[in-house]
Amino acid sequence: MNPTKLEISIVICTYNRARYLPAALESLYDQQLSKEVYEVIVVNNNSSDNTAIVCKEFIANHQDAQFIYLNESNQGASFARNTGAAIAKAPLLCFMDDDAIAHPNYLLLIIDFFKHYPDAGGLGGRIIPKYIPSEPEWMSHFVSSLVGNFDYSKEITIFSPNKYPLESNMIIKREDFNLVNGFNTALPGVKGTLRIGGEGKEFFLKLKALGKIIYYHPDIIVDHIVETEKLTPEYMYRVASGIGRGEKVRTASISQITYFKKIAEYLFKLAASIILALGYLLQGHPAKMKPVIQFRIDALKGLLGH
Repeated sequence: MNPTKLEISIVICTYNRARYLPAALESLYDQQLSKEVYEVIVVNNNSSDNTAIVCKEFIANHQDAQFIYLNESNQGASFARNTGAAIAKAPLLCFMDDDAIAHPNYLLLIIDFFKHYPDAGGLGGRIIPKYIPSEPEWMSHFVSSLVGNFDYSKEITIFSPNKYPLESNMIIKREDFNLVNGFNTALPGVKGTLRIGGEGKEFFLKLKALGKIIYYHPDIIVDHIVETEKLTPEYMYRVASGIGRGEKVRTASISQITYFKKIAEYLFKLAASIILALGYLLQGHPAKMKPVIQFRIDALKGLLGH
């Protein structure tokens, strides 16, 4: 293998996370991999803080690595990811959040995986929330997905038909990314105070529909910073309702019947959340009850267009 050949491009879309962005970039700089075989593309998506200064200073102080900075004025992660992917030079595209921290062997494991699994059309890894200062008493397994918690399997496995990687830790072959024309900008993610999520879900479902195999690897890990003080009811509503809004866009684009089926599914999940809440009460964890139910109410509101 030619050691100077780029093997993987990492795209980080950032929006007003100057406080945490240096840790994300440092984690990629400190990888157990030659800096000649990977590049990091940081896409500033209209940040109003000092993100630009932070990025430029980091690049200036790490000139032995391949870090690239650019702007995307169209608001939304899907726009920014597509912009980053458009200039990527490597055959593998890795997408990571600006408040995530990659483990030291992160890129090494990704490259090794695709060498041993050439049939893979996509890959997702584990996401571990790092609560600052600590995990809230009301947090539960069923609600923690809203803050990025993702632990799909204890071993390398193929995702089941309706499961897929989460956006903050996903890897795709560039040829497959181009095959589905990247991320759907009708599902931009965060756009101002509004969230229309599900861009990763739609992306991987399109790949699966084309026969691509999507894998999960439990050792390909990023830590995801979660500030407990920001987990207000308003924030949780934006995230949960954003999931519902995204599903409305995705399913309605298929057919009205698909959309109505999704409404029925969400009603079923709401009923199930009530049973889960009663279970937490019986287990002596009453603080976990309301958030479980509220998650499903908020998601249903988003699905109904609220």
